[in-house]
Amino acid sequence: MRAFLIASVMLSAAPALADETSGTILAFDRVANILVLDDKTVWSLGEKTEVTPDLMAGDTVKIIYVGGGDAGIGPITSVLKQ
Repeated sequence: MRAFLIASVMLSAAPALADETSGTILAFDRVANILVLDDKTVWSLGEKTEVTPDLMAGDTVKIIYVGGGDAGIGPITSVLKQ
């Protein structure tokens, strides 16, 4: 029973760790791993960021990242074409 309770708490906490946003790509520099959305936000992608292949200007994407609380945002985990 205790293991079930611990697993339940961990699963309920997991969604709070990930945040997301969406937008339309204005520019994507694959060499520098920089994504610019049409609202002029600039997203620096890490080496481990999972990116949908063949993204281009005009595509609508969902960006999933780790929330960093008061420190801003943590790593971007994935960029998915919608």
